[in-house]
Amino acid sequence: MSSNNLAHFQNLDLGGKCQAEYIWIDGFGHLRSKGKTLDSVPRTVDDLPEWNFDGSSTGQAPGEDSEVVIQPRAMYADPFRGKPNLLVMCDCYDPQGRPLPTNTRFECAKVMEQAKDLVPWFGVEQEYFLMKRSDKRPLGFPDHGYAAPQGDYYCSVGAENCFGRSIADAHWRACIYAGIKISGINGEVAPGQWEFQVGPATGIEEGDMLWTARYILGRICEIEGVELSIEPKPVKGDWNGSGCHTNFSTKPMREAGGYEAHILPAMEKLTKKHHEHIAVYGEGNDQRLTGLHETASIDKFTFGVADRGASVRIGHDTRKNGKGYFEDRRPASNMDPYLVTRMIVATSCDIPTPKAEIPYTRAD
Repeated sequence: MSSNNLAHFQNLDLGGKCQAEYIWIDGFGHLRSKGKTLDSVPRTVDDLPEWNFDGSSTGQAPGEDSEVVIQPRAMYADPFRGKPNLLVMCDCYDPQGRPLPTNTRFECAKVMEQAKDLVPWFGVEQEYFLMKRSDKRPLGFPDHGYAAPQGDYYCSVGAENCFGRSIADAHWRACIYAGIKISGINGEVAPGQWEFQVGPATGIEEGDMLWTARYILGRICEIEGVELSIEPKPVKGDWNGSGCHTNFSTKPMREAGGYEAHILPAMEKLTKKHHEHIAVYGEGNDQRLTGLHETASIDKFTFGVADRGASVRIGHDTRKNGKGYFEDRRPASNMDPYLVTRMIVATSCDIPTPKAEIPYTRAD
């Protein structure tokens, strides 16, 4: 049955009930979801019941004790089923209430709570590739050989240079509908490569929103029969990789004198913990952070004003105005935003935190 024939069922009256799609991160850093019928529409996320799933099928529990509990943490309007139905971002616990090792949100939330008076803001730029299922190559690449070199694809217009706009635009609108703070999209420098930005978002909501935006994008790609890649270097050779540049500021950084008093000192703190950050900034990031293609070297921390080849870029306006934000350009496209935002806040704001470690190994 075609999707057009199925459209009829999307408009059926649910009699006051609500369809809630519970989303979580599995043992490999991938997203999973399952649907639950609710007898009424919840007013807040606290009204949502906890649920569970078979963790032995997701790399999160042994078969002899496989139950994993998922706790609702954020809810958004469902752009696939329509209002009042919901997408619910969850985190994972064992039956005794202990967070699983894969639950990176748990520690992130604690750090954000400690930093709440500093009002940490984030704006994350998620780059990604749209890949053909037939040959696992980006949209716009020919069946044999390579596409024309980079140069004409960035923010491009026209069928000869722009590939996948309908998917990127559908995702943009779906995120707005959902209530995610998506601030824009643009075509990137390689064929089939795009970017969306989530933010400004405060504290833990950045991680919740970015993971949910990734889920929505994956669902749209599923409908269109296109594969989504957030690997940092899916196309080898003289092509840009994909990053997840993370813009950050605190309230003191955004106030008069914040550049000298808070942003520059943060650079010194980031320098000292460069390798700790790199360890959680995405798997395969060494293939992207080479010092080429608008990246810094993975081995050394650098910062500069308007320098896209530095580890951290500070905008001209920030220096000129003496206040603002900075952009950490090191995170890879497949980074876990809970880990990255936690590390940036902990380091920049001197918040003690256990060493952040990648709690899963990503599957191909």
